[in-house]
Amino acid sequence: MADFFPRWPLAAGTVVQPDERLPWGATLTLGIQHLVAMSGSTILGPLLMGFDPNLAVLFSGIGTLLFLVLTAGRVPSYLGSSFSFIAVVIAVTGYGGQGPNPNIGPALGGIIAAGALYVLIGLLVTYTSTGWIERLMPPAVTGAVGAAIGLNLSPVAVKGIEGTGPHILVALFTLVATALIAVYAPLAIRRVSILAGIAAGYAFYLVLGNGAGLLPPVSFAELAAAPWFGMPAFRSPTFDAGAMALVAPIAFILVAENLGHIKAIGAMTGRNLDRFIGRGFIGDGIATIVSGSGGGTGVTTYVENMGVMAVTRVFSTLIFVVAAVAAILLGFSPKFGALLRTIPAPVLGGLATVVFGLIAAAMVRLWVDNRVDFSDPRNLITVGVTLVLGAGNFTVSAGGFSIGGIGTATIAALALYQLLGIGRSREAAGTASQAAPTTLH
Repeated sequence: MADFFPRWPLAAGTVVQPDERLPWGATLTLGIQHLVAMSGSTILGPLLMGFDPNLAVLFSGIGTLLFLVLTAGRVPSYLGSSFSFIAVVIAVTGYGGQGPNPNIGPALGGIIAAGALYVLIGLLVTYTSTGWIERLMPPAVTGAVGAAIGLNLSPVAVKGIEGTGPHILVALFTLVATALIAVYAPLAIRRVSILAGIAAGYAFYLVLGNGAGLLPPVSFAELAAAPWFGMPAFRSPTFDAGAMALVAPIAFILVAENLGHIKAIGAMTGRNLDRFIGRGFIGDGIATIVSGSGGGTGVTTYVENMGVMAVTRVFSTLIFVVAAVAAILLGFSPKFGALLRTIPAPVLGGLATVVFGLIAAAMVRLWVDNRVDFSDPRNLITVGVTLVLGAGNFTVSAGGFSIGGIGTATIAALALYQLLGIGRSREAAGTASQAAPTTLH
């Protein structure tokens, strides 16, 4: 094992490489900083699906450790809740948008299926190369599917905002506060804009609800009664063919995210990490399977943590061990989970509007950054058809088997792009280089 993992000597330069470390005090501090950076999205994702956020945090820590082991401690990453699963989970479970989701079993089975497909892709990449993935999923295709996911979720966001006057006011306040924080706050606060937006919206709700009585007051009885430490309430998956077929294609989105993430880390550190791409896919896939097996969400590598690394220039993988262990400890705190469950519905509605919109908007940035040529009919038709199928939630059913809008949009994007490329030269296709990492969780 001594040759498998790096020895992590103390860094001598200003840039701390993945196989180096800072003094232990600084390592602990930066690990907690990464925990905070991931927490907003990792908490919000499960809340929007009716999952237990305690379990999501717990499995994010476990998944991060698995990823670090599979990549031999040489690819600095944190794995948190993936937003890519939200639309398909809601479609599978019929979740109404408030409180615990009573029907998460089939969704968990689907998440496991996505993780299994992800692992299979990782194995193929390990024994071949990433070239076929880049040809199958260039930025035009990846961006189209990602944007379709964001548009497919828009009715959920609108439903979360709708309500009485005070309800709408809190939702819009949360939305605007999150936006202002993301644009105008100091850099350290902007990195945790979702967490700060939750805090701002929560405080405003307490003023209108618990203070003025214009909204149902937040009850802290469960929070007061919850113990500080205890076993989380694990959930078991059920395996339904239709649900698995609907959720499994999300693996292709996770592949694109992880591929871009590892390439970007390699660029920032000046090291070629391509040999770890297949192992990274396998690690992320196994982490998703483990999470789904116990009631957690699907996971993905987090851009928020990449942003922290870009600012600090500290890429040591040991700081992610610290963050992961801290997340696991929080997962075993029922009081922490009870606190998260007190977040009011209009606050979540306002945040959902921001996040789901950003999922679609980030894909536009992906196209711009990768210079996708929309004068090429191949790209234009692929993107256009994919967006309509996703936004319209086009569902194909046969007997008891059905594929929802995200599934049909993904299939259409992959198939159309390849079909329209038959007999065309690379120059005529106008394909761009592989995508940079996106903010699509």
